[in-house]
Amino acid sequence: MTFGIVVFPGSNCDHDCYDVLSRVLGQNVDLVWHKTTSLDGIDAVILPGGFSYGDYLRAGAIARCSPIMRAVADFAERGGLVLGICNGFQILLEMGLLPGAMIRNTALHFVCRDVHIRTENTETPFTNRCATGQVLTIPIAHGEGNYFADDATLALLHEHRQVVFRYTSAHGELASEYNPNGSRDHIAGICNRERNVLGMMPHPERCADAILGNEDGKILFASMIDALTTVA
Repeated sequence: MTFGIVVFPGSNCDHDCYDVLSRVLGQNVDLVWHKTTSLDGIDAVILPGGFSYGDYLRAGAIARCSPIMRAVADFAERGGLVLGICNGFQILLEMGLLPGAMIRNTALHFVCRDVHIRTENTETPFTNRCATGQVLTIPIAHGEGNYFADDATLALLHEHRQVVFRYTSAHGELASEYNPNGSRDHIAGICNRERNVLGMMPHPERCADAILGNEDGKILFASMIDALTTVA
């Protein structure tokens, strides 16, 4: 199987994803330039973190117009697995592949540190190796990671079990001091109703190798491989 990692002007976590998938997990990986119009031969797509186009207008707003994104949308509509990490999550929101929006962190500061996220839904291709309620320690690095959705949208997210990760304490407790950016309902990651598209602000690729002292992020990529292998 082959993972495609989309590269935008300003991507800075593309090679982190490449390293984890190729060296750590032994998968075939292609770096896909954003002006490409085809995803032929790709089995799963990663939209990596970074600052596409410098985020000069709004995080992800320009990147969503890149030629490759039409192919990504078609790929997702056909059931292909799409993982958007940080800026990738922002792009998925801008495209409408996931509901809601990102606004500035409540403290109005860039936040870069380890956080704890609780797994809310294990019935996705990205979390099939997780246990319900399992807490992962994964770093964040963003200035616009404050997830917002109106009350009606938030209710639908919960009704359809689209909330995949929430910010918590190391023991899985919900409290404002464990919400690093002010996200509504502590949301750190959501999926679409079909479960094949996931957006998350934390960076699993930055903690997926034993040499880094933390392998919690590896479980997401391993889950994707399991899901793809089952389909194949």
